[in-house]
Amino acid sequence: MKFNSFCVKESKDKVTTKPHVLPIYATSSFVFEDINQGMDIFTGKTEGHKYSRYGNPTIDAVAEKIAKMAVYGSELSAFAHMTSSGMSAISVALTSLLKAGDTVLSQGNLYGGTTELLQKIVSKSDIKTLFTDLRDLDKVEDTIKANLDIKLCYFETPANPTMACVDIAGICEICHRHGIITVADNTFCTAYFQQPLLLGTDIVIHSTTKYMNGHGSGIAGVIIGKSPEHDELIWTTLKLTGGTCNAWDAWMVNQGLKTLSLRMDKHSSNSLAVAEYLSTHNRIKQVNHNGLPSHPDYELAKKQMSGYGGMMSFEIDGNVQDGIDFMNRLTFCTLAPTLGDVDTLVLHPASSSHLNVAKEIRERNGISDGLVRLSIGIEDPADIIADLQQALDN
Repeated sequence: MKFNSFCVKESKDKVTTKPHVLPIYATSSFVFEDINQGMDIFTGKTEGHKYSRYGNPTIDAVAEKIAKMAVYGSELSAFAHMTSSGMSAISVALTSLLKAGDTVLSQGNLYGGTTELLQKIVSKSDIKTLFTDLRDLDKVEDTIKANLDIKLCYFETPANPTMACVDIAGICEICHRHGIITVADNTFCTAYFQQPLLLGTDIVIHSTTKYMNGHGSGIAGVIIGKSPEHDELIWTTLKLTGGTCNAWDAWMVNQGLKTLSLRMDKHSSNSLAVAEYLSTHNRIKQVNHNGLPSHPDYELAKKQMSGYGGMMSFEIDGNVQDGIDFMNRLTFCTLAPTLGDVDTLVLHPASSSHLNVAKEIRERNGISDGLVRLSIGIEDPADIIADLQQALDN
């Protein structure tokens, strides 16, 4: 073998004992012992990795862990597929489960990116979306009866950023009676605080970028479900559209999962302390937090969630400029268009996450120009409150 050929050849794997931490398999493809093995793997005769778009040991291990978390404490089994982002998870799930002529039933207070996806991308495949108040179960039933082409119901609970909740068990019971698939975005709560699959939901979506990773160090998503039929449909769409997660981002999610329960408990206690403080401030018109008895969905949240999480929003009593001035005065909290990190993040939905949602739709669903969203971190709550206080009082 010539020197340059020797340089090109892969080094031999020298591992002799099992690694304590899941390795990162940073490889696009996998080597076959012979062509017969390759043929058997491609035809499904035997199991094996072939190409990381189809499957990768790092990604598969993390997906399996997330699937088990989603049904933890039950006898159910679940599948999970990791994707390149939360939005990729949503688009792959919808593409897999819907066809031309179908209609999606959803809520008007979705994350702005999801609303845009439904209206600007999904609609091009001749798939309509009907928005209604999913908290009104009678209205949901009437809407389904009046629109027989509804094939899927998509919801967030709690919703971004008003923290409005949907009765998961109630809406799933109605939808399943009419043969409608249910898909829930559970990003805010994670399986630690809420398990939609155990309440009847068919498919659960997470942006693992947020609380599962928890450190703002990567972007990924996951689709979780129970039905083998849905598993096959979603996997086929995922591998052919190329929305697969990469090994590095999956590994970062795996690292975050190790402290998920610790972080979520701290996020939750901190956010409630901040919400209680803000609810007493004379410059605050309204505080949206599921742990406050004043929130319209307080009782529902207590029933289907074991904790309130780190998300909340509030409205300053004043005009848009007052809100801008408030955010510009913050020195401890961070202005960033994401959520679920260990530090406290502040966002103005009307000018960022919901920028491209029509103003009348936003305002009808409580997302006003003056609404501020907080993703409360795990810092000392006194420091968070002190920063909010000086920004409000100055």
